[in-house]
Amino acid sequence: MRLFSTILLFLITYTSFSQEEKKPVSLDASFFYGTILEHNPDINHLITDHPTGFIISYNRKTYGFNTWERRYNYPDWGFSMTYQNLNNKYLGENVGLYGHFNFYFLNRNAYFRIGQGIAYTTKPYDPETNYINNAYGTRLLSSTYIALRYDKQNIYKGFGLNAGFNIIHYSNANLRAPNNSTNTLGFNVGATYNLDYEDFPDYIPREANDKYTEPLAYNFAFRTGVNESDIVGQGRSPFYDFSFFVDKRLSHKSTILGGVDVFFGTFLKELIKLQAASFPELNVSGDEDWKRVGVFIGHELRFNKIAFVAHLGYYVYWPYEFENRVYNRLGLKRYFTENIFAAITVHAHGAKAEAVEFGIGYRL
Repeated sequence: MRLFSTILLFLITYTSFSQEEKKPVSLDASFFYGTILEHNPDINHLITDHPTGFIISYNRKTYGFNTWERRYNYPDWGFSMTYQNLNNKYLGENVGLYGHFNFYFLNRNAYFRIGQGIAYTTKPYDPETNYINNAYGTRLLSSTYIALRYDKQNIYKGFGLNAGFNIIHYSNANLRAPNNSTNTLGFNVGATYNLDYEDFPDYIPREANDKYTEPLAYNFAFRTGVNESDIVGQGRSPFYDFSFFVDKRLSHKSTILGGVDVFFGTFLKELIKLQAASFPELNVSGDEDWKRVGVFIGHELRFNKIAFVAHLGYYVYWPYEFENRVYNRLGLKRYFTENIFAAITVHAHGAKAEAVEFGIGYRL
């Protein structure tokens, strides 16, 4: 699901380029060896060996043809494929497809990469044949990976070397239980080939005066989707979230915001009924209100009409104690006009996802 938003991001960016733009490309491949991090004690029994795998990437290199490229120090954007053998008979193997960005530093000798996509796992949870796997409740998973690499390009006729670290995260965002997820920390080494090493365009310098601000704006957003509680077999239920917030755009890159969320998660309604009837030791009466209200602050990192969204919130109305009172939201937003936007985000409590939200909104 989150892969769709990433592909959309790149297609929109790609189609905005003019025919006169040169489009240099590089390819890279790396092997990694790592370990599954114990972010949750419930997956301790699945950490039995060191995962291995590889990452293959296609990179569209930028040189400032579009103004956003200059603001971000001429990043790469592209697509990646990952393969990982988790070296555990219950977890199996995962194959992922991603859209990614590379952000350079240290005189372009190193970069930070972030990729978002979807992965396929060969051995998901099954109540009869693979009940030990409580990490992956579905065969298709949303996946995020980050990498920090030293990347020495064009050492000899376009070929270069890279080395560094990567973290690969797999989760289904509570689309179906169980969903304890995994995070693999790996050390990687690899090679790079620049197809345009003999004819790379000159970097277009950034404008000296690139300041930009906007007055306060008022926003309304509606988000929806389906999710399930942590109880296996309870079934998926729809949710409906409403938000009102005020934002202030500080620059071409940065917008800060704050507002109110109202959550109607019907899965909580069913969970309260189940716990009241079957788990008396939890002291749930069955009359608890399943609705929640939160206040939040946030930031948007803008790439032209695309924004990376990050919210941190606190439930001021929390009559039923589900997870904890602090929540967060991460995802992507696309502005179609100055007033209309759409978003795909993950509503979570720390590293534990509650739902993938599909949203639309209006900005006054």
